[in-house]
Amino acid sequence: MKLFFKEHILLIFVQLLQFIIILSILWLDGHQQFSTALYAFFLGCFFLSCYLFYHYYSRKKFYNRLSMTLTSLDESFKKTDETPISEALDQLLRDQYKLYQNQLKTLEKQQNEHLKFMDQWVHQMKTPLSVIELTAQNLDEPDSSNIREETERMKNGLNTVLYMARLRSFEQDFHIKPVTLSSLVHEVNQDNKRFYIRNHVFPKLENRKDGITVESDEKWLFFIVTQLIHNAVKYSNGKNSIVITIYESGEEAVLEVTDFGVGIPEVDKKRIFDPFYTGENGRKFRESTGMGLYLTKEAADRLGHRIELDTKVEEGTSFRIIFSSSQNLTNM
Repeated sequence: MKLFFKEHILLIFVQLLQFIIILSILWLDGHQQFSTALYAFFLGCFFLSCYLFYHYYSRKKFYNRLSMTLTSLDESFKKTDETPISEALDQLLRDQYKLYQNQLKTLEKQQNEHLKFMDQWVHQMKTPLSVIELTAQNLDEPDSSNIREETERMKNGLNTVLYMARLRSFEQDFHIKPVTLSSLVHEVNQDNKRFYIRNHVFPKLENRKDGITVESDEKWLFFIVTQLIHNAVKYSNGKNSIVITIYESGEEAVLEVTDFGVGIPEVDKKRIFDPFYTGENGRKFRESTGMGLYLTKEAADRLGHRIELDTKVEEGTSFRIIFSSSQNLTNM
């Protein structure tokens, strides 16, 4: 109804103005019978109202459709009514829908090709990096350590690119199975032992309950824990240890990574999971890309895990991966 009046407000105004002008001319010409003029004005308004009433109800479906919000693209094929303008609108929506679908398929094809290329490129780059790393082992120190340190950084960067690409097709790239958290942490620590040594930081595992097992994707959970550990080591600020704690809180399982470094400023806490956001600490520690915590949060959300954060400036930060009671298989 509101849209109908907006469309016809000018017509109503012009018609009323026309009645007033005609009656004014007749009045000035000497026809000063008020009852006749009022009757003529009433008839004009009556016929105008009849026209508007008929026009609205004959096109009511059309105006209702223009006023409602589409909840799905399939509603574009919904037929309005038999009036010419409604049929023209239906045809326009169908053409627009087909055009959108064609463009969407083209973009999806381009994106899939891009992701496939990135996946292949990352794997191809890992081979020469491994060769460089093996070659560096035969060099004298400190050249050998320096080269291996740089190749390790490149590998971490390539892995971030690879997981970024896989995140877009996450539903096709994960497999839920039982994962023992202590075994996973040992694997992550073993994989990052040179990273620990190079940064003079050593992990301490506190396993408050043996055998805590959760339902998750082992590959993605390995990536999440690795990212949290890399952050903890990077921002340790000269402290020589981080603590990885595995425990239960009620019926939920928790894996917590704690450092005793710089902490996160209050102004950055709400944005640390935003893509490419590095914050105040990222400007001090130049290796920050702003993608690690973003990918961590995205992967955790899609796996159904929660990420919680406790931090205090100059005292340290704790990140917790929380597995719900239905994902905690220890008590089942």
